[in-house]
Parts: sequence; C-alpha cells; structure tokens
Amino acid sequence: MKHIQLHKSPLFLKIIFVISVAIIFFIGGITFKHITVLKKSSAYVSNSYEVNIELERLLSCIKDAETGQRGYLLTRDKKFLRPYHNSGALIKKSYQRISELTANSRTQQSNLKKLQYHINRRLNYLSKNLYLIEQKNYKIKTLDSNFVTGQKAMDSIRYRIQSMIITQKILLKNRQKDYESTMNYTPLLIYLTLIITLILITIAFVKMNRDLILLKNTIDTLTIAIEANKLSEIVGNFGSWQLDIETFKYSFSDNEYRLLGCEPQSFEASKEEYFKFIHPDDLESVKESVKNVSINNAFIPITYRIIRKDGEVRYFKDKGQIVSFSSDKKTFIGTTRDITSEINDRITTEERNRELESNNKELSAFNYIASHDLQEPLRKIETFISRLVSKDYDNLSSSGQQYISSIQKSTNRMRVLIEDLLQFSRTNKMEKTFEEVDLNTLLENAKQELAQIIEDKKAKIENSALPILKVIPFQMQQLLINLIGNSLKYSSQDRTPIIKIDYSKVIANEEELLPDTHHKYHRIIIKDNGIGFDQEYAKNIFVLFNRLHNKNEYQGTGIGLAICKKIVENHKGFIFAKGIVDKGSDFIIYLPAE
Repeated sequence: MKHIQLHKSPLFLKIIFVISVAIIFFIGGITFKHITVLKKSSAYVSNSYEVNIELERLLSCIKDAETGQRGYLLTRDKKFLRPYHNSGALIKKSYQRISELTANSRTQQSNLKKLQYHINRRLNYLSKNLYLIEQKNYKIKTLDSNFVTGQKAMDSIRYRIQSMIITQKILLKNRQKDYESTMNYTPLLIYLTLIITLILITIAFVKMNRDLILLKNTIDTLTIAIEANKLSEIVGNFGSWQLDIETFKYSFSDNEYRLLGCEPQSFEASKEEYFKFIHPDDLESVKESVKNVSINNAFIPITYRIIRKDGEVRYFKDKGQIVSFSSDKKTFIGTTRDITSEINDRITTEERNRELESNNKELSAFNYIASHDLQEPLRKIETFISRLVSKDYDNLSSSGQQYISSIQKSTNRMRVLIEDLLQFSRTNKMEKTFEEVDLNTLLENAKQELAQIIEDKKAKIENSALPILKVIPFQMQQLLINLIGNSLKYSSQDRTPIIKIDYSKVIANEEELLPDTHHKYHRIIIKDNGIGFDQEYAKNIFVLFNRLHNKNEYQGTGIGLAICKKIVENHKGFIFAKGIVDKGSDFIIYLPAE
C-alpha cells in the first residue's frame, strides 16, 4: 500500500479547520483574559482608593474623640464629649471595613492588627484622663503623664496608618505593572494569531481547489477500475454482491448473473431470487448463513452447489465482510467464486491419495515379507549348509568346498541385508514416541552393543558430556551404534582407531552448513582417524544401498548411513559428512534445540 501524504488526504482540511477554530477560541480567550485583567486592575484601584479613604476616616474618628476630650477639659461642658462617645462605634465600623477590604493582603492584615493595638491604647488613655478629671482629686502630674503617653499612642496611630497607605500604593503600583506588561504583548499576539489563521485558511482554499481537480481525476480512475474489475471477474470466474445492512437491499455484479447462466441484470437482485438457483440439499445451510449476516453482521465462508439456468450443477464459494464508510454507513460486500474445478481436482487428489495409501500398505506388506518371511528359508539354507560342512565337507572336491564357502558368505550377507532392511523399515515408520533421555546413557548402551568389535580393534572412544534431549530413544541409540560402527568398520590398519564425540550448542547462522536463521541447535560431531573418503562423495554416502568401497574389501549393505539420515530427519535435524582420504571422517549432527 502506498503511503498517503497528510497534505493530500481529506484529514488535512479537518485539521486546518480544527486549528483555525482553536486559534479563534485562543484569541477569544486572550481577549477575555485581558478584559478580566483590566477589570481586576480597576477593582484594585477602587479597593486601594477606598482603603485609603477608610484609613483617613478612621484617623478622623480618633481625632474627633481626642478633640472632644480636650474641649471638655477646657470648658467642663459635657456636650463636647458627644464626639468622644460616638467615636467608638464609628472607629469599630471603619476598622471592620478596612479589615474586609484588605482581607487578601497578609501585610495589611498584619499592619491592621498593630494599628488596633495603638487605637485601643489611645482610647484607653482618653478614658483614663476622663476618669481622673471626674474624681476631682487627681494629680496634675499623673494627668500630664497620661497626656504624653496618649500623644505617643496617637503618633503611632498616624505612623501605622501612613504605613498602610504607602503599602497600599506599592501594591497598586505592582498590580499596575503586571497589567501594563500583559497589555504590551497582547496586540502583537492577537495580530500574529490572526495572520496564522489567515495563512491556514488560504492553505485550506488551495487544498480544496486541488482536491476538486483530484476528485475529477479520481472519478476517471474509478471508472477505469470498475471496468477493469468487471473484466477481472470474467477472467477470474467470480462475481461480487453487496448488501445494504440498513435497507437489506442487494445488488449483483454483471458476472454474478453470468455465473448463474443468466444475462446481466436479467432479474432483480434479492436473496429470494438467488435462492431459486441453489441446490435443494444445500439451501437450508445457505439460508442459515444469510440469517447470521442479518443478526450478527457476520458471514462465515460457505461452499454450496447451484443449478445453473442451463441445468448444470456447479460449486460456489461465498465470502464477505462489512465495510464502514466515513458517514458511519455500513455495507456488506462479498464475492462468489466458481470452485467447481477445484472441487473436481480435490476429488481426484483424494482418489489418488487412497490409491497411494493402498500402494503403501502393499509396500509395507512386501517389506514385512522381505524382512521376516524371507529369513525363514534363509535360516534353513544356513542350517543345511552348516550340516553339509560338518558332515561331508571333507568328502567334497576342492571346487565344491569353494562353492560351499561362497554360499556361506552369500547367505551371511543376505541375512545382514534383510536385517538392515527391517531396521530401515522401522525407521521409516517413525514412531513418534519422544522422551527426555540422557544421551550419555544411550552412548554407553551403544558401546555395549559394539563391545566385541571395540575390543577386537582395541579402539578408543573419547566423548564430552552429552545433553538430555527429547528424542525417540531406540532410534537415537541406533544412530550412535551405526555411526560408531561405521568408524570402526572403516578404521585404518596402520593405527589404533580413535573416535572422538564432541557436543556443543550453536546458532544456525553461525554454522556454514545450516540455513541462515537464528534457530538454536545441538551439535554432535563424531570424528574418527580411519581411512576417510573423498569429499566429492559426501552426499552419496547417505543414499540407500550406496557404497564407496567394494564389498570384498569392507563388509556392509549400504543401508547403515541411510538409516542415520532418516533418524536425524525424523528428529527434524540435519546430518553432514566430511572426509579426507587416509586421514579420517567427521559426521556432524544438528538437532533442534527447544
């Protein structure tokens, strides 16, 4: 599938639209933000102004209380004490208002608490002075001391109020700076976003114009594709159909009609009309499949027979799937393929398989006869030859004795050949009884099997530790017996036979003899110092009945290594041979590692 570039897809216009709307909302958000900032700034100014006025009012109330006390002290007229008595409520009210206005400022709240202390202190001394005067026996020195202390408290009040006014001005100044900083970059930001929006809209316009041209070209291409599809249906011997899931209306391609032996569009496309062509024995299963489409929106591929208009019976196979469009509309599309030739081929293949199976059974029976029943007359021949040799051998002529000796050799060779054929037959059956077995144990069993010949040839067998593998035990033991026996059979008369068995775990792509994969294998190498062989015959030595040496030079039937190859293949492995004449041979076994 070719890669569709983003700027060429319909999604591109949607992205531009979304981005443009997002930018408009962004501009609206910025505007709203700055209006909010302006509103807050205005509120801060109003708040600061009101705090300052309220502080002045508070100071005025305290001054009125002090002035009323002084007028009373001078005139002893109690009407001067009216401002003093009223000042308590006014001071409390003003203080409460200031506390509300500065509730969001920790600094002002702290200053307000200190101011309250000085106000209480000043009012307390005013109260003390009035009390002393009303007692009439007061001391002038005490009164003067109270006046001085009260005046200091009043100075502290003025200082604290002035400090709060300055703090409020500083807060207002900082807030004004924040507002100005925000308002400085706002016009530029809005201007840039408007330009970006304009660019995106221009790109969208260009894209839409190109899409109109592309749409025209697509329609032309689609028309050609439809005609090509009609032609491919004819050539491929299949038809197509559609089902609108919402309306349950069908439509058939022209070749769908041709498969039924009808003219294109010769009848209305519907399941009822189509069912008329289906073989009566297959009609119910097809109806059940169509019902599943209606209920579960699913369609399992089904094979059935139809009776064409000309009466010919054909095999059809239907397969379909749901296709969703961008409008969320769903349509079920399917194909109908004429598979009559495939069915006929399958029937022919099954008949040939049955014939092959019958032939294999006959071959197995023949193999059984060759490997079992032929041994009985062979044993009788060997028995009578043995009796002839024991009783009448000396009465025979020299040529007769030579014939008897040849017959004995031939019967011995025939017995070995029959035993090897039996063994090869058992290997071909491949009894898949895999077990986890210690190969070291199988190797020891193989040595015991070959103990006599090993002793006769004074051979040395050296091996590294072998693994525990899941194998067919008797086959793997036979593999070791055959390979070690082969090395002993073809040992050199000039040197003591030495057979080395090495094991390692390898990866396929690191071995030149294996396919280039990352699979892991158990590698077992059986190396000897025998007579070896020419490397050009390395593949031939695993062929059944193939021998590299004359039967008079070395005994053997040419089946042993073929059995080895079959055993390794039964374990899904590989076996290779390497040889150097008069130097020795290497047999390399690779078994898959789980």
